[in-house]
Amino acid sequence: SCTVSSLSQSQTNECAKRDDMGVNDIYESAANSLGLFSSPCLTKVELRLTCKGISDRDALSKPDPCIVLNMQSHGQWMEVDRTEVIRSCVNPTYSKVFTLDFYFEEVQRLRFELYDINSSHNGLKEADFLGSVECTLAQIISQRKLSKALLRPGGTVGKAIITITAEELTGNDDYVELSFSARKLDDKDFFSKSDPFLEIYRLNDDATLQLVYRTETVMNNLNPVWKTFKVSLNSLCSGDHERKLQCTVWDWDSNGKHDYIGEFEATFKEMRGAIDGRQVQWPCINPKYKVKKKNYKNSGIVILNQCKIIKMHSFLDYIMGGCQIQFTVAIDFTASNGDPRNSCSLHYIHPYRPNEYLKALVAVGEICQDYDSDKMFPAFGFGARIPPDYKVSHDFAVNFNEENPECAGIQGVVEAYQACLPKLQLYGPTNIAPIIQKVAHTASQEVHTKEAMQYFILLILTDGVITDMADTREAIVQASHLPMSVIIVGIGNADFSDMQMLDGDDGILRSPKGEPVLRDIVQFVPFRNFKHASPAALAKSVLAEVPNQVVDYYNSKGIKPKVPSEYQSSRPFGP
Repeated sequence: SCTVSSLSQSQTNECAKRDDMGVNDIYESAANSLGLFSSPCLTKVELRLTCKGISDRDALSKPDPCIVLNMQSHGQWMEVDRTEVIRSCVNPTYSKVFTLDFYFEEVQRLRFELYDINSSHNGLKEADFLGSVECTLAQIISQRKLSKALLRPGGTVGKAIITITAEELTGNDDYVELSFSARKLDDKDFFSKSDPFLEIYRLNDDATLQLVYRTETVMNNLNPVWKTFKVSLNSLCSGDHERKLQCTVWDWDSNGKHDYIGEFEATFKEMRGAIDGRQVQWPCINPKYKVKKKNYKNSGIVILNQCKIIKMHSFLDYIMGGCQIQFTVAIDFTASNGDPRNSCSLHYIHPYRPNEYLKALVAVGEICQDYDSDKMFPAFGFGARIPPDYKVSHDFAVNFNEENPECAGIQGVVEAYQACLPKLQLYGPTNIAPIIQKVAHTASQEVHTKEAMQYFILLILTDGVITDMADTREAIVQASHLPMSVIIVGIGNADFSDMQMLDGDDGILRSPKGEPVLRDIVQFVPFRNFKHASPAALAKSVLAEVPNQVVDYYNSKGIKPKVPSEYQSSRPFGP
């Protein structure tokens, strides 16, 4: 996938000859084997899904289908996203759009899993797995539209067909925020009022209709106010403001046979009329009634109360505008690592083979240091007794200079790490909340500037089970409001299941009080998955989510990147 210049055989032999390589050489040998990424993300792609012919397992009721998208990363499947659940439906068309980065030089394996969700419980635990489809992102892109039969559990081919349509996001990455309501809609229900929802379709060049968005259902209400929603301008009208949009209002029915209320045609150009808080409205027309009923006016009025264009900025926009990545390292010095003098210890300093702590530090640090102009990195340790009085500390400076814990470059961190090992007594417990709070304190001072100038990445290298889990969850939830991300690399062979929970990929992480994280800021990677891979593969996996986390933070705060001309760096960029 990436071009990686690994150590050649002759270099390896050369290393073996020289028993007592210095710090520099260890650093060099780890850095040499780092092939930095040859090719950036080419483009963003939007995937839309429909499904036909889902068989009823339960004869009494139709399935409530949901599709989960998984992507393969280093041989493991990770959930990326999932669609909404559509109740009582054998041929669902989903309004949820999956947005993925497309890397030309990588095989990006995708798996679409179909579940029938238990109506009382929206999670996958209670759900019935109906089957899956596997393909690569490149296959979908090259065909534009890929239809495949579902493979049922056990590998037999099912009747259901999943169709995936791909669309490249062109240069226009803007999003539109729309707020719709309606008044005096027709009543379709005998005993109660209609339960209306709105669907917006885009008319494609080949005259087909593409579902852009489906609102939620507002129960028992002829004057519904639907929730505000966001769609990319690309989804809505392919960037063409004059493109016809067909909007249909339905009365929801629990059996999936929804009653038609009426429709209207609109364009984004008309919708833009609601930008300054003015309302734009359309009569909702049922063509049958128009023909049949003499005095028919309409089946209600649909109102657009607000239209906002949200400019989406990219990671590079922020970096080019002078945003610095402030990189901090925290190293686990608990006793479970083993005595550093013993060759079995995870902290053993081998004359010419960097240990896992060093490999992980160099792999991730090498990339981060390119985005940091002063290349000064604070480095902390936790879980050790430290001189002079040998009290346990969970956030001491590795260079023992509490006033200035910064080291010059990744090389400086490596030197400080090696120099401090003989002076420490490895101890415990493994508490990581103090170090997260320490970096969060610095990041919180950045919030007041209302500018995209410093984003903080904390790299925690640890060998074990966290002992202050409740405090750590609380610290992460608080940090999710700040310009910071936390990367945890698990060193050694411990049970890291707790860490997987912190990496909110399999559900939303909450504090002990139940407060959810504002955004997903933790990435956990076990180093053992990369033992035989290149350092570049480790760095790539660890840092994959960071650009999006940076963009999410600043976009959510409405902070724009500085224009490069406004920002004149006093320090040159570059190595």
